Amino acid sequence: MDYLEELNPPQREAVEHTEGPVMIIAGAGSGKTRVLTYRIAHLIYARGIDPFQILSLTFTNKAANEMKQRIERLVGLEARNTWMGTFHSIFAKILRVESEKIGYPSNFTIYDTDDSKSLIRTIVKEMRLDDKVYKPGVVLSRISGAKNRLISWQAYQADPFVKADDEAAMKPRMGEIYQRYQERLFKAGAMDFDDLLFNTNVLFRDHIDVLNKYQQRFKYVMVDEFQDTNLSQYLITKKLAAVHQNICVVGDDAQSIYAFRGADIQNILNFEKDYPDLFVVKLEQNYRSTKTIVEAANSIIDKNKAQLKKTVWTSNPNGDLIELIKAASDNEEGRIVATTIFEEKNNKKLQNSDFAVLYRTNSQSRAIEEALRKMNLTYKIVGGLSFYQRKEIKDLMAYLRFTVNPMDEEAFKRIINYPKRGIGNTSVEKILVAAYDHDVPLWEVVQNPFPFLGGRAGSAVDDFATMIKAFQIEVQRKDAYEAASSIAKQSGLLRELYEDKTIEGLNRYENVQELLNAMKEYVDNPENEDKSLGAFLQEIALLTDNDRDKDTTDAITLMTIHSAKGLEFKQVFVVGMEEDLFPSQMMMQSREDLEEERRLFYVATTRAMDKLYLTYALSRYRFGRLLNCEPSRFLEEIDPACIKVNKKMATREMPGVFRREGLPGSTGFIGIKKKPETRRPTQMKVHTPSPDFKPSNTNNLQEGQLVEHPKFGYGKVLKIEVDGLNRKATIQFEHFGEKTLLLSFAKLRIID
Repeated sequence: MDYLEELNPPQREAVEHTEGPVMIIAGAGSGKTRVLTYRIAHLIYARGIDPFQILSLTFTNKAANEMKQRIERLVGLEARNTWMGTFHSIFAKILRVESEKIGYPSNFTIYDTDDSKSLIRTIVKEMRLDDKVYKPGVVLSRISGAKNRLISWQAYQADPFVKADDEAAMKPRMGEIYQRYQERLFKAGAMDFDDLLFNTNVLFRDHIDVLNKYQQRFKYVMVDEFQDTNLSQYLITKKLAAVHQNICVVGDDAQSIYAFRGADIQNILNFEKDYPDLFVVKLEQNYRSTKTIVEAANSIIDKNKAQLKKTVWTSNPNGDLIELIKAASDNEEGRIVATTIFEEKNNKKLQNSDFAVLYRTNSQSRAIEEALRKMNLTYKIVGGLSFYQRKEIKDLMAYLRFTVNPMDEEAFKRIINYPKRGIGNTSVEKILVAAYDHDVPLWEVVQNPFPFLGGRAGSAVDDFATMIKAFQIEVQRKDAYEAASSIAKQSGLLRELYEDKTIEGLNRYENVQELLNAMKEYVDNPENEDKSLGAFLQEIALLTDNDRDKDTTDAITLMTIHSAKGLEFKQVFVVGMEEDLFPSQMMMQSREDLEEERRLFYVATTRAMDKLYLTYALSRYRFGRLLNCEPSRFLEEIDPACIKVNKKMATREMPGVFRREGLPGSTGFIGIKKKPETRRPTQMKVHTPSPDFKPSNTNNLQEGQLVEHPKFGYGKVLKIEVDGLNRKATIQFEHFGEKTLLLSFAKLRIID
């Protein structure tokens, strides 16, 4: 087999060095997936390692399945025996086998975000707290952050610093909510996504025999996208590899962009400290992008201090310069993007799917969507409402979940009176309170409702319990598809949807049929040994956003930059390149935050294969107000040799935003001068804020006062204007000239 001949020298080195701790630093577009695939194939084919002894952890099932198929083509069907999947799916598989050791049933339910928020909403209501203070999303995020750092509710409540944080945030009862949330999950035989990691850590910590069993089983451990791991994931991986020490991590610190999800870049930056005899391989050749794009990306990421140094290069052609486009407004930005795509499609015979529009926040898609619709260009939004989040799908899934695990409180609340069977909210609350007060499983009360409910409601609940028992018998006898089809019919759910003859009703009915089709496909797939309903439900619960996106229509892709990681497109537009939008206003509190934003910009630029456009607007509606905007500081960090201003698209200057160097009416952004050969930005003198810089309260700012701005430096206030609710200050800056700034957004330090 000559598969090694297909690799460049560093790739081959990474594949052949199989023993001991290895870190593969893989630059953008450097063939990381090929290296991981060939490494596993090499272990099986050349080293004779049993596939059952190989554990490969990824962040999406899609990535795992693609790798599995590639390995299969190299070494045959044996590849299917490798333990390969996402952290959550692999650990859920282990917990299914071992869960009773930590007090959970083996058929535990996995709650998605909606289930968790619903449960938190219930708890907040029961505790009679203000749901505007204790918002479900905020509470869940706080709990998730604690679990990712392996802080139990007991440790949370005992930590004085955590308590002080909650009190400062005006949420002093957060610890109590966390406690009730965990107790209710446990009682419902349910885990949320974070519990799959948290409980695996608990299992390995408290049951050394179980840990030892899996340490012996997995002689080789590999982790993809290592820069995205959190503390919990890293500790589990480290424990599993502790005996054989054959741990291989693959990642790129320059693409660590998920700190908000708990990812810890220190895992990759400090990996060598944990493994002093570490073997490091750098994959630096980029096969994806043009030389111009690679060099521009290098010039961006080079500004970060916290990084593992590498020099990404490519033998690809230079390609086109990066186009910088200025628009008067966000709506015009959308029009320019749509027009450019239309022209490029026709001129270069490209497909819609060759284009992507990336933005920092989802709200930016509106103007882009409107413009694309006007041009009749087909597009899809990644990260919109996924198939499995639709109401009708969640309704049927709740029936299936409750049948498999009748302690599941959230599934129960969703289906007890749908379709309507005369059981109102008061009756439902009586059932839940009875289970809570008597400390008995919910299912016990549902099966014996009469001590708590009388009359018609009691009889309706009794009939519901009888129906669920009948479903449970079917689940034991039938595969996932047959059982689900039967439940959909007998529950009355299919009839309810079928009788709604509106277009929406027909769509909902077709969506449920599509879910049943997916189950048939699952049952017919020979790779799925366990064809039970419980196994299918686990597979669906563990789908990531990337796995759910199965739309194969030829469409322009609209997505946030965070969602774009790992993808590539021939032409990419990064829109909204403005200060306070990108970098985000929320990410300027520390150097670490700003460096994460810069890594995000690096990820955005390296998605492009042939052509990259960067656009910014001089004004944009945000939070219901029209705001003046200034170009992002990141634009000034790109090597000027890689960039040109799109003269044709440039629009008239808006007064009072920023001054131009060069001739009146010339195109470009701050610092662009006319040059005969090409138009490119010159490097500005960037102001470094004073060590004690801290924005002042500008409510009483007066004309004549001296101020400091973090970017524009020192200046004098020339005049103050009031425009409705907005106060504006016109300031003469020492090196940047006269600027008009909105005081509600400007960060100014008053000097005198």
